Amino acid sequence: MSTTPQVVITREPTGNVIAEGGDELAVTLLKRAGFVIETTPLSFWYRLPWDMGKKRENQMASHAARMLTAVGYQVELDPGLDVSRITTPTDPLGTRVYGHQILSLTDTLNGAETYTGAADLVEHVVDPKDGVLVRLSEFFEVAAVQANVADTDAGWDLSHLFEDAAATLTSLAEEVRGAGQQMQRLGPPQKRSWQEGVASYYATAPHADTGVTPTAEEPSATPSTTPRPSRSR
Repeated sequence: MSTTPQVVITREPTGNVIAEGGDELAVTLLKRAGFVIETTPLSFWYRLPWDMGKKRENQMASHAARMLTAVGYQVELDPGLDVSRITTPTDPLGTRVYGHQILSLTDTLNGAETYTGAADLVEHVVDPKDGVLVRLSEFFEVAAVQANVADTDAGWDLSHLFEDAAATLTSLAEEVRGAGQQMQRLGPPQKRSWQEGVASYYATAPHADTGVTPTAEEPSATPSTTPRPSRSR
């Protein structure tokens, strides 16, 4: 099966931003994103209008890529056009996209304003079924299998290295499994909604019962027999 992307959006050496590939729906989406058609006797393609400035071109190209991806197209977007791509001094082109996703998660955790919000972010990493640690363990398990396929001493050594990494991550995932709940308990309890308050009231309110003796002591109707001090004129 071909792995050729259905739509390719690139910046040419001349500076033009062009899009190629796709079908009629892809063309419609590209037009909606601001691309215009260019034709020759033998071919056609789409480009962004000239003289818009690189910043605006990058925004429009990224928007087009998101639109196409959302409806199922495989899109190859020039890294230099992708405004959503995270870069670092050690990866200025943002090619280590998965590591940068974790970096983004870390930055978001650093800015969390409540323990509830922080706990939700921690769960993305420690969740026992779909957390980052579990998925990384699975990654190294597959890497171990791939290394074994080489059927060489070097391959077996590398396979054992990957297996040890997978085991370490699995153990770590077990140790921090409840870390999200622990993080949430560090903050004040969440305020109840008014619906929860009403439900709690009706669940605990006393029921009317005429046979129940009042618990509070009621004032007596019988005059007190204790003598009162006399008055003198």
